Amino acid sequence: MEYYDLIKSRESIRSYDPDRPLPESILKKILNAGRLAPSACNIQPWKFLVVSSPEMLGKLGECYQRDWLRDAPHILVVTGMADRSWIRSWDAYNSIETDLAIAMTHIILAAENEGVGTCWIAAYNPAVLRKALDLNESEVVYGITPLGYPKPGFVKKGIKDRKSLDEITVFL
Repeated sequence: MEYYDLIKSRESIRSYDPDRPLPESILKKILNAGRLAPSACNIQPWKFLVVSSPEMLGKLGECYQRDWLRDAPHILVVTGMADRSWIRSWDAYNSIETDLAIAMTHIILAAENEGVGTCWIAAYNPAVLRKALDLNESEVVYGITPLGYPKPGFVKKGIKDRKSLDEITVFL
C-alpha cells in the first residue's frame, strides 16, 4: 500500500473475529516492523509479548473493561527496559517511552498494511496486567493492542476528524 493511503486508512478497530487467528508468517512480519524501528543510540530496549493462548487472553482481558477486546485472537503487549534505555545527560530524560512509541507505531502501521486490525490501548489496569504477565520491576508496559482480523461485515468509518495542517503548523 502506498504510505499516505496507509496512514489515511488506519483506524482503531473494536470488532475482532475470534475464530480467525493470524497466520504465523503475518504475525512475524508485523512484529518485524517493530524490530526494525529506530531507538535512541540503537539500544532497542523493547520486548514484544504476543498473547495468544485462551488462558492468557482471559487473564489479560481482566486488565481492560471493554468486552470487544475479549474477541481478539492475539493481544500484543509492548514493554521496555527503562534501566537499559538511553538517558540524556543534561536532564536525565529517559528515552524509553519515545523508543516504545516508535516501535508500536511501526507495528500498528505494518498490521494495517497486512489487513490486520489494531487499537492502541493505554486505558488498562497496569497492576492487573503486570501480575498476569509476571513482569519484573524494570519492565515498563507502554501499551497494548489487539491483533486480529475484523469480524465479517465490519466496515471502517473512513473518516478522520483531524485539525487542519494550518491549525497545527508554525513555520519559523
